Amino acid sequence: MTELLTGAQIICRTLVDAGVEVLFGYPGGAIMPFYDALHGHAALRHILVRHEQAAAHAADGYARAGNRVGVCVATSGPGATNLVTGLATAHMDGSPVLAITGQVGRPMLGRDAFQETDVVGVTMPVTKHNVLVRDVEELADDLRTALAIAMEGRPGPVLVDVPKDVQNQKAEYRSRPHPSRRSGERNGVPELPDEDAIREVARLIAAAERPIMMIGRGVIVSGAYDAVRALAERTGMPVITTLLGISAFPQAHELHLGMPGRGCTVKSTSTRRSRRRI
Repeated sequence: MTELLTGAQIICRTLVDAGVEVLFGYPGGAIMPFYDALHGHAALRHILVRHEQAAAHAADGYARAGNRVGVCVATSGPGATNLVTGLATAHMDGSPVLAITGQVGRPMLGRDAFQETDVVGVTMPVTKHNVLVRDVEELADDLRTALAIAMEGRPGPVLVDVPKDVQNQKAEYRSRPHPSRRSGERNGVPELPDEDAIREVARLIAAAERPIMMIGRGVIVSGAYDAVRALAERTGMPVITTLLGISAFPQAHELHLGMPGRGCTVKSTSTRRSRRRI
């Protein structure tokens, strides 16, 4: 089944079909068609911020709290560039964020139009993926691809830059299976690690004189809490966590030493170790 929708309506429908419920944003001229279309989608709850940087940080926090994509919206030029600090934070910490930015109309690209900025170029170092949509026919697939990339592998931020005239153009919208997946899954099925790699890791642990397990946010993203705790208890290895992995292991556990490095909380301990079989 297909429908004839504007590009702005296609953005809303694609987000709804992807399961997005909340987005954070601040309106402006180049993104106004999207905001006009947003009124017709009660399933999307928009939270108005007072500055675009707050939208990026809020989307980042939302993504971390729910292990899902956080969405932020901004207009072209300074609105889009104000997202950069939040996107850089999400990129460094592996947080899945989708930034949707308005852009000047395609005929004005590269002509120093009012509030025109090469947002794709500016954000390239701090995103996993970004794209300037040049055809309304590709808009839905560009959004679906961005959402998938944000969650696959090590999560991170992505950006879709949509010119104003693309938001106003009409095209047929076709509902399709959403390709995004959680980290560590392929086609909705958890990926199993290579058995040879597991054996090699077990050999290295068994051969180590004083092994220690350092865990980070990857444990939280993958939901591997029980597996990590079982490995620590079976081997007797003490556990330290990165700043982002603090909640990945029970802090009251006898094997938990704390966080290493600057500002560390590593406890002085005489954790007993005996020869173990892996």
